[in-house]
Amino acid sequence: MGLLSNKIKREELKSGDHIYSWRNAYVYAHHGVHVGDGMVIHFTRGAGQEIGTGTVLDRIIFSSSPARPSDNPCPRCSDYWRDDGVILSCIDCFLYGGELYLFEYDVSPALFLAKPRGGTCTLAKSDPPEDVVHRANFLLQNGFGVYHVFRNNCEDFAIYCKTGLLVITSLSVGRSGQAASLLAAVSAVVSSPLRYLTTSCTGLTAVGYGMYCVSRLVSDIGVRRDVARVPVERLVAHPSLDDASLASDNNAKEG
Repeated sequence: MGLLSNKIKREELKSGDHIYSWRNAYVYAHHGVHVGDGMVIHFTRGAGQEIGTGTVLDRIIFSSSPARPSDNPCPRCSDYWRDDGVILSCIDCFLYGGELYLFEYDVSPALFLAKPRGGTCTLAKSDPPEDVVHRANFLLQNGFGVYHVFRNNCEDFAIYCKTGLLVITSLSVGRSGQAASLLAAVSAVVSSPLRYLTTSCTGLTAVGYGMYCVSRLVSDIGVRRDVARVPVERLVAHPSLDDASLASDNNAKEG
């Protein structure tokens, strides 16, 4: 993988890989899990059917996955097609004409910070491919809850499949690096007291970018302390698991 690009060729894909493709002129990326034989399991929202942000972003991100014309079905995945939720698609339908990228795991803090765009890598380690594919297939049959662009999106789904980790607090964003980057950028602009230490354009830029990098790093799933490993069967059997029960289970395992 390169420093500026995680682009990968289709023939290099392996089962259990976390992949993504940029949408809407690089405004955001759609993520999924490659499960072999050129098929991808991913989490999407149908336009107007699931909870959005309540902001102008809802006008941009109508759906993470393209609409499927009923008179021109895909010969590979039309039998599995759904408009929203956890769905199975061929890689062509997943990419929707975009380029293919590989999400990286177990990267160093230096490499993480060297990639200025969130949603491309994490410090967290991936589980074995068979565990990743098992989670993805299990959630394909049982769902992954309600889509939310900040707390439960396609990147959150793929990261959970790869790591089995869930955020156990309700006062922060989910596992998504894209959402964390957006909030980090806002925080760097409006909430850093360090911006008063300099009045030059260069100084303000350096301070802002430094705060952005720090915010991204501490929000990464591989660094955060407010996470717990949750078996997919328990997640589906008890979708109303609260923060206290997850935290209690996590502390018990650590003890």
